[in-house]
Amino acid sequence: MDKRDAKILVVDDEDGIREGLCEYLSLEGYAAEGARSAEEALQMECSRFDLLLLDVMMEGMDGFELARRLKQSADTASLPVIFLTAKDTDDDMVAGLRLGADDYIAKPFSMKNVIARIEAVLRRVKPLDVPQKAGVECDRESLRCRVDNRDVKLPRKEFEILALMLEHPGRIFSREELMERIWPDDVVVTDRTVDVHITRIRSKISPYGKSIVSRSGYGYGWQE
Repeated sequence: MDKRDAKILVVDDEDGIREGLCEYLSLEGYAAEGARSAEEALQMECSRFDLLLLDVMMEGMDGFELARRLKQSADTASLPVIFLTAKDTDDDMVAGLRLGADDYIAKPFSMKNVIARIEAVLRRVKPLDVPQKAGVECDRESLRCRVDNRDVKLPRKEFEILALMLEHPGRIFSREELMERIWPDDVVVTDRTVDVHITRIRSKISPYGKSIVSRSGYGYGWQE
């Protein structure tokens, strides 16, 4: 998940801590909102958030009870929760984890530590988005052809024809030029050989086969 898409709700009844966390999270690229109490958080449609920073000791409903309610609701059962607390005993930590918390941070804490914990939880529950490269590419170093980021196996001649055209988009190669570039001098090939290879390439790189254009009586080229 790109942090620009991550929405975090900070629930803490201490104004300085809540506002400081929201400000720092915003500077780090997150969309952060705050709630002064568990009751206020329940009114904020928690399902729209990607992670909850939750103080344990609050007036009224405490953080454990809020987490329990969220985990019992189908809309928020999978919402990642990181507890923030001044109590760092093993019993409290175990209690929080048994409620389904993803992490537990004791006060006082450093902002850098909080950010590191958030990033770790988001990576675990919602992997970072990996940009997918759309289209067709041929890498001459690895000899790999990829279509929409998936590998496509091409025999050597088909790979070389496609790579050549991709390297010169818009240019039309005559059949004779393709034969000279792709096949060694001691191999006898015909125009038909080139046509068959082009047909096979078009089929294998679907839906981009139409990007290999033909010019009647001349040859082929790549056109986006």
